Amino acid sequence: MTRVLLTGASGFVGAAVQARLLSDPGYAVRSVYRRLPLQPFARLEVFQAPGLEPHNDWQPALEGVDVVIHCAARVHVMDERESDPLEAFRRVNVHGTLRLAEQAAAAGVRRFIYLSSIKVNGEGTLPGCPYTADDVPAPIDPYGISKLEAEQVLLKLAAETQMEVVIIRPVLVYGPGVKANFRSMMAWLNRGVPLPLGAVSNKRSLVALDNLVDLIVTCAHHPGAANQVFLVSDDEDLSTTELLRRMARALGQPARLLPLPMWLLSGLAQLLGKKALSQRLCGSLQVDINKTKALLEWTPVISVNGALEKTAKDFLEH
Repeated sequence: MTRVLLTGASGFVGAAVQARLLSDPGYAVRSVYRRLPLQPFARLEVFQAPGLEPHNDWQPALEGVDVVIHCAARVHVMDERESDPLEAFRRVNVHGTLRLAEQAAAAGVRRFIYLSSIKVNGEGTLPGCPYTADDVPAPIDPYGISKLEAEQVLLKLAAETQMEVVIIRPVLVYGPGVKANFRSMMAWLNRGVPLPLGAVSNKRSLVALDNLVDLIVTCAHHPGAANQVFLVSDDEDLSTTELLRRMARALGQPARLLPLPMWLLSGLAQLLGKKALSQRLCGSLQVDINKTKALLEWTPVISVNGALEKTAKDFLEH
């Protein structure tokens, strides 16, 4: 039996990883929570910690653990209030992560899986020129910089100890329970709101929650994962227009998309101070997952259409 310590268990990805591990009798799971869950999970051991702090004592949580799956992080903040955002990200994502990893190595943990971000590679690609796992990193914002620095200290630790490190950089993750912009887009489509996104010719990689979770669990045991960096996606890239059409179909609604030219959309976004949102909707961000598929003999377990249908069903039910 593989004994796993999971951080970020109450988050969107972490909760799905926990559910997957608990469904498999081959794993014993100890999850880290800031606040204890209201209802206990069968077969789950819980460790309470105040957060991912540089001074935490993780030794009791790491006792007997084979694999750490580290999903906890200070995530991208839309309404940043810190006077020094980079230092705030570093405190949690770099120093807090390193503290956990150093104590994991000292406790004899075999493998440390780190959920990073595609923002380590950068913010966008030219169509047909996807990022690869071996590209020179080029993060732009404080979140992406902190994730890169965390990767660097983890790989250095792996070189100095017996603990293996696996780094996974997901693109935008969607699935049942998704929040933020993806949920807003579903709400607009479900209400029949006309959207000026009917002529967007970009290409974006996405990853379904089921696919990301399956890759994380694969990396917990696959020998080819040791000390590697992996990108992950659904292996089918879509334009924003095509994504909206498929989402509408999954919701059982017509897609009311107005074909505004991209130059006009960009200009309007600039005027409204929504340049970052315009980049996400109109810009391209593609990843090449050939390394992931080849080294791990892995392929996505659910298609884009299947994942959108699952996501839409959950949205409509809730």
